[in-house]
Amino acid sequence: MGSAIISVTGLGKCYELRHESRHDTLRDTLAAAARRLLSGPRAGGTTEEFWALRDVSFGIGQGEVVGIIGRNGAGKSTLLKILSRIVEPAAGTIRLRGRVASLLEVGTGFHPELSGRENIYLNGAILGMSRGEIRRKFDEIVAFAEVDRFLDTPVKHYSSGMYVRLAFAVAAHLEPDILIIDEVLAVGDVQFQQKCLGKMESVARDEGRTILFVSHNISAVARFCPRVLLLDHGRLLLDGPTAAAINHYVSAGHESPGTSLNLAPDGLTPGAPLRLHTLTLNAGQPMVNRQPFTATLQFTADRPLPAGFGLGFSNIDGRRILTLESDYDGRLQAIPAGAQQSITLRLPVLDLIPGRYRVDVGAFGEQHHGYHYCPDCAIIDVQPGATTPPHVHGVYGDWRPPSDWRLDSTPATTR
Repeated sequence: MGSAIISVTGLGKCYELRHESRHDTLRDTLAAAARRLLSGPRAGGTTEEFWALRDVSFGIGQGEVVGIIGRNGAGKSTLLKILSRIVEPAAGTIRLRGRVASLLEVGTGFHPELSGRENIYLNGAILGMSRGEIRRKFDEIVAFAEVDRFLDTPVKHYSSGMYVRLAFAVAAHLEPDILIIDEVLAVGDVQFQQKCLGKMESVARDEGRTILFVSHNISAVARFCPRVLLLDHGRLLLDGPTAAAINHYVSAGHESPGTSLNLAPDGLTPGAPLRLHTLTLNAGQPMVNRQPFTATLQFTADRPLPAGFGLGFSNIDGRRILTLESDYDGRLQAIPAGAQQSITLRLPVLDLIPGRYRVDVGAFGEQHHGYHYCPDCAIIDVQPGATTPPHVHGVYGDWRPPSDWRLDSTPATTR
C-alpha cells in the first residue's frame, strides 16, 4: 500500500450506545431526575459498545474509481466520514495523499447565510485553492450547476436539488485529488444524476482523479466503478471486481418468503414520530407471479398522526419497476399512538414477471415528508405461475397501481 493515494490499515470506529431506563409514572420520572442530579448524568441507564467499523484495510491508487456498497448499517457512511476527516477513528491508521473533496449530505461545507457565489469561493478556499484558480473555474461551475439566476441568493433559500447541483459542481470542478461522494446524488433529478455520472467519468479518465462512490443504485455502480468494496456489519467482506462484489451482495441479501425482516434504524429521520420495526413478506408462502401477495409492516407511533406507507420493487440493476403506496387516493392513514402496530398490504395478484427483485420500504407523513426509509431491505425471487401473461410488469417503467393497505389491530397505548 506504499504507493496508494489512500491507504487504510486496521480501521475501526466504536460508538457508545446509551439506553435510558423507562419510567412509566410521574414518581419514577422525578426519582430518576433526582438520582441524575445527585449521581451525575449517566446514572439510571445502561451502555453498550457498537462497532460501526472493525479491522478494515485496503489501498486505492491514483485515478482509481471505487464503489462502496452494502446494506443499511454496513458502515459505508462512517467510512467516508473518517476518510473526509469529519470523524476520528477509534483504531487503525489512514494515509491520504492530496486534496480531498467530499459530498456526503445536502449542503456539506456550505454556509446558509452566504450566497451561491460566496460559497463557491469559500469551498475553494477550504480545498486549498487560490482565488485565481477558483476564478478560472467559476464560470464552468455555475454553468454545470444551472443556478446562475440564483447565484447571489443565500443558499438557505435553495431547494435540496439546487444545493446538490451547486455542491457537486464545486466538488468536481475545483480539482481535488480525491473526490468522495455518498448517496446524496439521489436527491437530484434523473437528468442531473446522469450529468454527474458523466462528469465523474471524465474527471477520472481525463484528469486522473481518484473517486470513492457510495450508492444503492447498483446499475450506476456497475457502470461507473471497475472495483467495489463490499461492507457488511462494519467489516470489509469483499474487495474485488464489480461483477463479483455485486453478485455476492445480491446473493447474501436474498430472503426466504415469510421471513420477518428487522428494519435498520439508520434510515429513521431524526425526531420522526413513527418508526418501522419489521417487514414480513407473503406470510410464509412463496411469491408467485399472478398469485395473491401480502406484506406486513410492524411499527411504533409516538403520537396520533397521519401517515402513509410504501413498498417498492426494483430490478437487480436498481431500476424501479413497481411502487405500492397507501396514499394512492391522496389520503393518509389516521394512525393512533402506540407500540406493536401493524399494517398489511394485500394484492389479489402479484403482477411481476418471474425473477429477482430488490425491495424498499418506507413510511412518510404529509407532503411525503419521510419518517423512516429502508432501501434494499430484502432481495426476493418471484416464481413463475401456471400462466405468465406477456403484459405483466417487470421490465419497463415505474408502475404505480392502487393498493389495499389496512391497519391490522388496535395498538397497545404508550404512556
